[in-house]
Parts: sequence; C-alpha cells; structure tokens
Amino acid sequence: MAPIMSKLLKAYDRSRVPLYIQVAAVMRQRIERRQWQPGQKISTLVELEREFEVARVTVRQAVDILRQEGLLHCHQGRGTFVAEKPPSRHWLELATDWAILIDSIKDNVPKRIKVDHPPAYPELHEGEGALAPEYRFIRSLQYKDGEPYGIVNVHLARAVFDRDPEAFLTRPALAILASFTDIEVQHAYQTIVIGGASVQTADLLKIALGAPTAECRCVVIDGSGVAIYVADITYRSEVVRLHIDLLANSTPASTKAASAPRTAMAATPK
Repeated sequence: MAPIMSKLLKAYDRSRVPLYIQVAAVMRQRIERRQWQPGQKISTLVELEREFEVARVTVRQAVDILRQEGLLHCHQGRGTFVAEKPPSRHWLELATDWAILIDSIKDNVPKRIKVDHPPAYPELHEGEGALAPEYRFIRSLQYKDGEPYGIVNVHLARAVFDRDPEAFLTRPALAILASFTDIEVQHAYQTIVIGGASVQTADLLKIALGAPTAECRCVVIDGSGVAIYVADITYRSEVVRLHIDLLANSTPASTKAASAPRTAMAATPK
C-alpha cells in the first residue's frame, strides 16, 4: 500500500493545481466512468481523506465543487450521493461533416467582442490555401445557459464579407457563407489540439490561468484555392467531445458488420 500512496503524493507534487481541484477531478472521473453509479452513496469524508492522503478540509472543498456542478448531493445525517441524473459535461460534439456542422450553428447568436487592433491577415499553415487580398476580422463569445464556453476569432475574406456585412456581424459567419450557393467550396478542414488558457482566454471563459482548453481550427478554401474563412475557436475543454464514425466513408460491402446508425455531430464555430 505504501508505494501506491507514494506515487499519489508524487503526482500531487508534479502539479501546480490546488489539491482540492485535483481530488475533485478524480472524483468527477469516477462519476463519469460510472465507477460511482447514479444514486450511489460515495465514501465518507474520513475514507476519502485516507484514500487521497489529504486533509479533511481538502476533501470537503472537492465535494463542494462537485455539488455545485450538480454531480453530488449531500444529505444531512445520511451522507453524500451521486446525482440520479448527473448533468452531461461533454455536451459539445465537434462536427466531422460539413452539412451537419452548418445545420448545428445556423441558429446561434454570437456575442461580438470589440477588437481595437485586429490582425489584418490569418496565419495560414501548409495546405490551408492562399491568402485573400483582404480580410475582415470578427471576434465573438459563445454562451450556454448564461456561461461563456468558447471564443471565436474569424478571418473572413473581405469580398465575401461585403456581400452581407450585417448578417456576418450578427449571425454565425460560416452559416452565412454556406448560404451563398455561387461560392464553390473546394476544401473545408477542422482540426483540434489541446492547449492551456492564456490570461485573456481565462478572463473571457471564467476559468483558471493555464486551465486545459480545446483549440479548434476551421478553414474553408474556395474553388480558386483561396482561404476565404479561417477560424480559431477556443473551448473550455470540459464541454468538448470528439466522436468520429470510422466507417462513415466505407463502401456498403465493408460495413455489413457495422450496421449501427451513424451518430450525428455538432459544433459551434461562429
């Protein structure tokens, strides 16, 4: 038992995250993985204190975090229980299909953020097309239930933006772009990496400095090879899930064994 506890203490030491947040993260994981079932009474404070090798106050703080998230319920004299219907944390599924992506964002209302000195051009990576002569930069914040969960930075080709400026400034830019049937979309890419919150990101998303974030990049290239839409979206990592149907583009013959229906995706770049 001692070597296991030693590894636990070493894990604490490697992180600059407060102990109660680390303990809360482990407990949250147990709920999400159904190690603690809905409605189940969890270990007592004394038991959790011994297991995690932390002070009683640390365990109380961790439990309080999960209680505020709606994952745990405390009953005086009875103990602490997992919620019967724990709220889904990973409710944002990143799209892997163009049509589903457009459909999922068309009714969103972005809240614009004023930018005093916007970057004139996006930084394009290999395979992301050529620069347009001019761009319009738009920054917005995404909300769910009154809480911010994503920051969107979009470079839109000026020639495209000028076709309907009001729509692009008040509605999801990608959905407006897709509505122009005369614009040929040659390529559309979406990639995601895991990052950490900068000072500005932490302030806008109301998270800790350096907290994990999911950074999504969406690039649309027209028929002439020009990047007409370049968006960098930063999400709070705890709301994001990426699910890919690995057999979506397979031939019918190769998918006979996989007869389950395809799961739809959703994403919300503005």
